[in-house]
Amino acid sequence: MLASRGGVVSAVLPDSIGAEVGFEPGDVLRSINGHPLRDVIDYQFYGADERLLLVVERAGEEQGVLIERDADEELGLIFAAPLFDGLRECNNHCPFCFVRQMAPGMRRTLCLRDDDYRLSFLSGSFVTLTDLAEDDWQRIAEQHLGPLYVSVHATDVTLRRKLLGNPNAPDVLAQLRRLGDLGVEVNAQIVLVPEWNDGEALRRSIADLGDLWPTVRTLAIVPVGLTRYHRGGLRVLRPDEARAVLDLVAEVAPPLRERFGCTWVYPSDELYLLAGEPVPPATFYDDDAQRENGVGLVRELLDDWEMTRAELAAAFRRAKRRPSVPRRVTLVCGMSIAPVLSAMATELRDITGVDVEVVSVVNRLFGEQVTVSGLLTGADVLEALRGRDLGERVFLPEGMFAPGEADEERVTLDDLTLASMATQLGVPVSLASTMSEVAEPVAGRGGRRR
Repeated sequence: MLASRGGVVSAVLPDSIGAEVGFEPGDVLRSINGHPLRDVIDYQFYGADERLLLVVERAGEEQGVLIERDADEELGLIFAAPLFDGLRECNNHCPFCFVRQMAPGMRRTLCLRDDDYRLSFLSGSFVTLTDLAEDDWQRIAEQHLGPLYVSVHATDVTLRRKLLGNPNAPDVLAQLRRLGDLGVEVNAQIVLVPEWNDGEALRRSIADLGDLWPTVRTLAIVPVGLTRYHRGGLRVLRPDEARAVLDLVAEVAPPLRERFGCTWVYPSDELYLLAGEPVPPATFYDDDAQRENGVGLVRELLDDWEMTRAELAAAFRRAKRRPSVPRRVTLVCGMSIAPVLSAMATELRDITGVDVEVVSVVNRLFGEQVTVSGLLTGADVLEALRGRDLGERVFLPEGMFAPGEADEERVTLDDLTLASMATQLGVPVSLASTMSEVAEPVAGRGGRRR
């Protein structure tokens, strides 16, 4: 009987050891040195030895492959999925779980409620640690799986259980101390639900987590997101509540920086935009671990534009004749970042003469309360652009497309490709995440185009 675990090989790197010994797509790597493989972490950990006995299944039959290699030589196997034994799904019932608020008919991968610590290690996804068994703790210790990204929400046990919808959730502070004893660092987040874990509860959580530094390496504070499919009972933060959070952080951050030598607690960009407050300078963001959590992206956007603006102004001053540039382009974004981009677009027009129209798109699928660019759908964008003079090119937010090696392979939340959107719009389409990626092609300096 064949082992139940193992990774399906999807590709083999040329000139690698795997290619030399004859690995092919479709092969299943079952074990290394007697260790059944549960995921790519096992593949990397047990595959680090210089002498390897690989058990491979091909066409229903297993065979052993003995390899001796130098420490710096890679096996060169790419797998169809990072987890070989299936995704560990969440055992919580958070009333604000965004996956539970997905629109009907979305593809299945968007509706999976994962809480798998292995993905936290591999890709920085946030987990709650509520379903760790003793075997998991032993594996974390053996393979030193860190840093991990942990959704804390509240350090008070009773309040956290309420927020997670899980009356059996363990004491997260005890779990974090145990991780610290194992030498595993954590990047934590608090999803802020008004009238639940804000105010004094937030103050206590910050203090409790600060006492666990350096195990808790960073802490992000993120406002709750609710779609129109939310079942009720909660609400999003108001601007005055966002300002109150920023005031609290401004109060507690200086002594924390003095203790730790870093900012440590980071409000997400959404809080600054909602409150109408300027984002901090780049020196505030002295750790980029929370970047994918929306921390510091607006500051990067502003600093990128400041540099680009200066370079463009100098280039246009030096030019003996004005470069031939498009007369008009369209820049698409979500509602929250629109004021920032509109100011940049005005400055770009003043320098280059290009009319950059910023179109902020209302999120019809998820609801008007969802204002970030990364959750826009292709259908909502197409509807917002219908009947407009789009000019010579449309720039779409890169974040609204799923990651992929090539732009052509990337899709929106509603499965539209960049090429299909360009066809429907009737103009070339480019992806952009910064204003420099808009400015360079309109000023005749290259850029991605579809």
